[in-house]
Amino acid sequence: MAKSKQQVQDSLLYRIRHSSAHIMAEAMLERFPEAHIAIGPPIEDGFYYDFALPRPVNDEDMAWVENRMKEIIRGGFAFTVKEVSPDEARTFFAKQPYKIELINDLVEGRVDENGAEIAAPAEKLTFWTQDTFTDLCRGPHVENTRQINPDAISVTFKPPAGAYWRGDEKREQLTRIYGTAWETPEQMQEYLHLLEEAKKRDHRILGERLGLFTISQLVGKGLPLWKPYGAILRDTLERWLRQTQIDNGYLPVVTPHIAKLDLYKTSGHYPYYKDSQYAPIKVDDDEFLLKPMNCPHHIMIYKSEMRSYRDLPLRLAEFGTVYRYEQSGELNGLTRVRGFTVDDAHLFVAPNQLLEEFKKVVSLIQNIFNSLGLTDFRARVGTRDPESDKYVGSDVLWERATAAIIQACEDLKLPYTIESGEAAFYGPKLDFMVRDVLKREWQLGTVQVDYNLPERFDIEYVAEDNTRPRPVMIHRAPFGSMERFIGILIEHFAGVFPVWLAPVQVMMVPIADRHYEYADGVAAQLRSAGVRVEVDKGKGRMGGKIREARERHIPYMLIVGDKDMEAQTVSVRMRTDEDLGALPLADFQKMIVGLIESHSLELK
Repeated sequence: MAKSKQQVQDSLLYRIRHSSAHIMAEAMLERFPEAHIAIGPPIEDGFYYDFALPRPVNDEDMAWVENRMKEIIRGGFAFTVKEVSPDEARTFFAKQPYKIELINDLVEGRVDENGAEIAAPAEKLTFWTQDTFTDLCRGPHVENTRQINPDAISVTFKPPAGAYWRGDEKREQLTRIYGTAWETPEQMQEYLHLLEEAKKRDHRILGERLGLFTISQLVGKGLPLWKPYGAILRDTLERWLRQTQIDNGYLPVVTPHIAKLDLYKTSGHYPYYKDSQYAPIKVDDDEFLLKPMNCPHHIMIYKSEMRSYRDLPLRLAEFGTVYRYEQSGELNGLTRVRGFTVDDAHLFVAPNQLLEEFKKVVSLIQNIFNSLGLTDFRARVGTRDPESDKYVGSDVLWERATAAIIQACEDLKLPYTIESGEAAFYGPKLDFMVRDVLKREWQLGTVQVDYNLPERFDIEYVAEDNTRPRPVMIHRAPFGSMERFIGILIEHFAGVFPVWLAPVQVMMVPIADRHYEYADGVAAQLRSAGVRVEVDKGKGRMGGKIREARERHIPYMLIVGDKDMEAQTVSVRMRTDEDLGALPLADFQKMIVGLIESHSLELK
């Protein structure tokens, strides 16, 4: 089994990063004595700390801070902890307004020392001190700064960024300084190399360069516009998954982009996710909401007619567009948007069908990821946080649903972690955490077990003994958000998509004007066989056309001239610059169609 959340927090690397955040804050206060400090947690690849600074930071500041951090580390200062009263804490941080706000929230029970929301009020607060710096923090930390390798830290690996205090864009904007820390210099250098590679793969840059998508300020932030090549890429993925779903017994449905507010009040999405939804729209005497979720709509399709046990499992699938209000500072190309399409499906199953159906869904998602080359993934079982009041339903139903997910993982021999607080408000879930070629982890596919929405909507079916039990729902989305998934794929493949997925699979390069007619004929024949082809009739020279096609990562370039016209051949050049020479058109067509069709067979 993979490490639990608690095991991660107890690890040496976690403590190194948490401690490095405190050391960076100490160095920053020496560089900017009038700065106000906010919070500084460890993150997946390092740490950060937020500051209110008197001026923007520059490269000289960052170099100074990094050097000062290394001096502090070499000083061998112990990390010590003590408990203080709220009044003592307020006195100590009298000149630090953000710490005072955190202290007040802690006393009222709204946050913990790291700014995360909790329920229980604190009577005592925890201070951690190293050298001259003391912070409000619950730990854990290293015992001594010498446990950190000064050659395995860096604060210059990522430019400073803006961050709103408490994530609220109506509050002050702070300066977020990032750092990274590792156990060895070799680990850090490998990471910094991957970071440089990530810049080259940035889907926002590649998306524009390859003509996949654009974002218009006049249309609105977080609302991507799909250009023709991006639309082809997206459509190819959708058609592939749609056909796979039909082959596996799913039924397609279509639902509207807007519905009455009462629908989401019944489901519980409103008000549970009120802050991440757009404001209701008044129409006549009713209030409507831009659709934040597809599941209530699918439930109403289920409820539109009486169902029998013979109808179950009923699998309803839709590529449904939903809308969420994301803060402007959190928007990022395709990976964080305000309008996105979910490859959603909801399965209505009898209780005795739950385990087998759940395992089928998990196997389908595994096959999808493997087929796309996303082979490095783990499973995360998200359970409810017992200290939170955001969840609905009885303990019995939650325990039953969680047990089914864990049993499915055990049966499929799927490594998993159990992480409290990662459940949906209506039920536990299994998330697929996928690592791309840059070793970054993304939450993609998800499968959820839900006993609660069938209760809230009062849905049932006629059992074999003529009773009216409730079905269990399985929510699942292999890709999750299509936008986010494609953004990740762009970076994973660096825009060099496999042949079946490439928006343009073949570029015809006629050497001269007299070869246009032959090139058009070849293109028409390939298109009729299902190949995506373009003919480059630009005025540039042949070498330039080949170079441009290669820069667009088009898998095959077919160069045609007099000899090809006479012999009915095509001269094949690959985007890797490999020259396959002249091939009969029929042979090339058989080869590329075979590549495309072999992928479509993988999931059947």
